Amino acid sequence: MKHLNTNQEFRFNEILFEHRNKEYGAYALRNESDRILTKALFIGVSLLAAISITPLIISAFNNEPSTVHVPTDGPPVVIKLKKIDPVDTPPVQIIKPVEHVAPPNQKQFDSSVPTPKRDAVEPIKQEKPKDATAGLIDNFKGEPVKPDTYVPPVPVIGNGPVTAPPIQVKVEPKVPDNHIAGQGELAVEASYDGGINSFRNKVMNNFDGSGFDTEGIMKTTVTFIVETNGTISGLKADGKDADFNSEAIRTIKSIKGKWVPGKNKQGEAVRSYFKFPISMKFDN
Repeated sequence: MKHLNTNQEFRFNEILFEHRNKEYGAYALRNESDRILTKALFIGVSLLAAISITPLIISAFNNEPSTVHVPTDGPPVVIKLKKIDPVDTPPVQIIKPVEHVAPPNQKQFDSSVPTPKRDAVEPIKQEKPKDATAGLIDNFKGEPVKPDTYVPPVPVIGNGPVTAPPIQVKVEPKVPDNHIAGQGELAVEASYDGGINSFRNKVMNNFDGSGFDTEGIMKTTVTFIVETNGTISGLKADGKDADFNSEAIRTIKSIKGKWVPGKNKQGEAVRSYFKFPISMKFDN
């Protein structure tokens, strides 16, 4: 039956491609279509079977029991077990029952409110002692109640009582009154109240050069202390001519006006040195 169908299809193909180019691809494909379809079917079934069986094979290999090799020759293997120290258990503490303590025999008076009754009898009035305390019965012969002198204990943390740390007050060393501040101690240098140029002009105008007949330039540096009250003291001159030094000191002493004292880094007025150079040339 298969050969009959094949022959009929072959005859149909011969009629269809009569007087045409049979070497064209369509002619060959129509003749081999059955063989190609059969081959494709077998390949598809084979792939499907392989995909289905692969998980079973993998699970079969994984489920194999693992084997442990135990050597039968050679010396025996000795396994040393570590000794575990017993856990120290605390001793059992026996809790003693609380013993009944009799109340102290102290003076007290009955402070309870009596229940009203129809045939109540008024009790005998007794004077209450001042050292008695309120209670449920009248006991005026007991010991006087001690005043409450309870002092709470100081809480202890660690090895001693809790004490507040001492308050440390930083005390700045007091500068002596006669101390003269150096250049590194000053934040603001001393200055003349009217300015240094005003002071220089007053020195030049008040200087008496009539006794000097030298042709050169005479120099000196006058050093003095500016006090905290604005006055000057301790004048010294280091020039080579003694008369010129004396006149320079006299001139600076004669100048009126106050000085502004220098200040240290804390903003306090302090004594400090001030140097004033003097240079003059006299024309004869």
